[in-house]
Amino acid sequence: MVFIHNINPVLFDFTLFGAHFEVRYYGIIYMLSFIIAYFMIKYLAKQRKLGMTDDDSADLILYILIGVVAGARIFYIVFYNLPYYFQNPLEMVAVWHGGLSFHGGLVGAAVAGWYFCRKKKLSFYKLADIAVIPAAIGLALGRIGNFMNGEVYGRITDLPWAVKFTGADGFRHPSQLYESLKNVLIFATLWGIKDKKLPDGFLFWTFVTMYGLLRFTIEFWREPDAQLGFIFGNLTMGQLLTLPMFVGGTIMLYRLKRNHENK
Repeated sequence: MVFIHNINPVLFDFTLFGAHFEVRYYGIIYMLSFIIAYFMIKYLAKQRKLGMTDDDSADLILYILIGVVAGARIFYIVFYNLPYYFQNPLEMVAVWHGGLSFHGGLVGAAVAGWYFCRKKKLSFYKLADIAVIPAAIGLALGRIGNFMNGEVYGRITDLPWAVKFTGADGFRHPSQLYESLKNVLIFATLWGIKDKKLPDGFLFWTFVTMYGLLRFTIEFWREPDAQLGFIFGNLTMGQLLTLPMFVGGTIMLYRLKRNHENK
């Protein structure tokens, strides 16, 4: 039994001073993710005695928000649709039209977090180890938002849980939900090992490694970006950007574990 996707992504709309506004579920989910991150980082920072105040937690969320949006947009422009943005330079700042890359968001968040730690004189790895836990939840919620928008859907399939998305031919893998479950699995893993005696940075690189492996795998069921198609053989741009995460993360986990055992 297939599912016909007819979800309205707009919760409500209104007109103010002659301008039309829409409140979308995706935006609400995005905001909810950062609220969850604030309270969870605040809790974990106190649990691990990082010396962060409530204001520090709020500042960190602001830094990460800016880093995520800026990094995600830059990566999308460079790796996914550079010719289009060369021809339409004003669209580069129009993030409300869509076009964000997870990989760029991760880099942007890491840079923002590093700057925050330098400013506040905190350990980057200690902070990154707790920040990736709510990040996994936020990513899981974000993929549900993608599903509600009917975007970044999967490839054609005849499986019983296939979904008919508006504007897409055939029935498709609900790859957004696969990715949401992937992020729930990452969260559960990180939460399960967070209280173990692990070297600083272990949770961060576990997140990077698991995301790299699982995202690379799920991409085989996700429809490639229309403007790119397959890049190298049957691999997508998402896979080419994700594979280094798995390889680099695995190397870093090995090094951290070896150094920890040698102490």
